[in-house]
Amino acid sequence: MSAPSSPAPLRGLLLIALAAISWGTTGSVTTILVARADAHPLVIGAVRLVIGAAILIAAARTLAGTLTIARADRRRCVVMGLTMAVFQATYFTAVTLTGIAIAALLAICSAPLMIAALAVVLLGERLTARVGGALALGVVGTALLLIGPRTAADLAPRFVAGVVLALTAGLAYALYVVLGKAALRRSPPLPLAAANFAVAAVVMLPALALPQAMTQVALGWPWLLYLGVVTTAGAYALYTLGLRHVSASTAGVASLLEPLTATALGVLVFGERLGAAGAVGAVLMLAAFGLLVAAEGRG
Repeated sequence: MSAPSSPAPLRGLLLIALAAISWGTTGSVTTILVARADAHPLVIGAVRLVIGAAILIAAARTLAGTLTIARADRRRCVVMGLTMAVFQATYFTAVTLTGIAIAALLAICSAPLMIAALAVVLLGERLTARVGGALALGVVGTALLLIGPRTAADLAPRFVAGVVLALTAGLAYALYVVLGKAALRRSPPLPLAAANFAVAAVVMLPALALPQAMTQVALGWPWLLYLGVVTTAGAYALYTLGLRHVSASTAGVASLLEPLTATALGVLVFGERLGAAGAVGAVLMLAAFGLLVAAEGRG
């Protein structure tokens, strides 16, 4: 006799998957934005956080009816905002030093592993066999997908600095997820997301003082608006709502749908070559997501 299904965890997994798919469009939109507006990565990060924070604050006030979070979570919320700002700054800077593929490989592959380890230590989560298997498949699949036909970069100081920044981005994201999971035990999702993104936006505001920042915003505003509304406010609202119902480790693995989406868009829109390794990686990632669905469905 099969175990009963668990609608809430499955619904949470679906929300996180939708958020990850939305994040997967960021690379393509950013590529267009840089080509058309010559936008600096830090300017892009700052604008998307400001727009995202404004929308999340409005959504929390309208839909949740409050911007209040539990007193015990206020310091945690500030730290979440700081980690999100650190993620934006380190990841986009790493991209300029190592290239998109290597930065994504290091940050996106390391984050689920860090989330799993931190969730065990800080949240007392138990890593089940199915989630552990999905984690292994997802990380290997992401590595194959991102490496594909590309060659490794040399070990110049610029590259090493980029590697360190990419790993820092992975750690910042992992801390954001684990802290968010802990805060959601007491605080409602939308006010929590609104508060920590407001902190992140304030931290990143100085980037808008960079030379030509306002010109870049004026030239690229439609794409910046998309990044702020869809891939920041919308995606993180979905992610935070979904995180209430799944473990932090599961959320980390499910977010690997982001590079899968990005790669699919690269192949379909920009004519990039996937390669045999990339194809195997895509299959492994889909298998990882299938394992998560099975694990959450059994409750």
